[in-house]
Amino acid sequence: MRSILVAALALTPLMAKDNEPVKRLNEATAVFSEIMGAPDKGIPQDLLENAHCVVIVPDLKTAAFVVGGKYGKGYLFCRNKKGPGWSAPATVRIEGGSFGFQIGGSSTDLIMLVMNARGAEKLLESKFTLGAEGSVAAGPVGRTATAQTDAQMHADILSWSRSQGLFAGVALEGATLRQDLDDNATLYGKKLENRDIVTTGVRAPKAAAKLIAMLNKYSFRERKN
Repeated sequence: MRSILVAALALTPLMAKDNEPVKRLNEATAVFSEIMGAPDKGIPQDLLENAHCVVIVPDLKTAAFVVGGKYGKGYLFCRNKKGPGWSAPATVRIEGGSFGFQIGGSSTDLIMLVMNARGAEKLLESKFTLGAEGSVAAGPVGRTATAQTDAQMHADILSWSRSQGLFAGVALEGATLRQDLDDNATLYGKKLENRDIVTTGVRAPKAAAKLIAMLNKYSFRERKN
């Protein structure tokens, strides 16, 4: 009996770790639902309808001491190339970089829309630096994107953040995004590359079904190109 108890206790941290990517998917679903459900405060739907990819990072950690630092994990979805809708989620890690405003020692929810094929191709590399390898601008907030500036209209990536109840476009420069093969392995049973997940029709895990359904709901227009 004692040996069984010891074995169970030893497995508990491993099981908790294995459940982290699924828990994070649920958190990403809640973040997207709350942001899009806020009247006149969400991401413009016409931008979502034309986005090539979406990145959602719930609970990005920010520490502003002598040197500011950021670290978080999230998910990447891209348009299905062989039909309407969105791909299965690929996992990403975001590190470093600087926001357009300093948040301090808090957590932030981050959403990015990749607005063209060039940005999508760069994002599918194993490592991608915002601002250096693709232009990034603060995204507009509201039901439509009619108030976009010239910088926003020509940016590869538009980004938003939510911290302490405030949702706004944010200029995110210098942060690196990497694929997380370990988290991909937890979700799919093997260390799939992000490019393979979003371009080859990999079946999405059940935990992603609600989030994919919401992405479809808010970006129902099929791409013409």
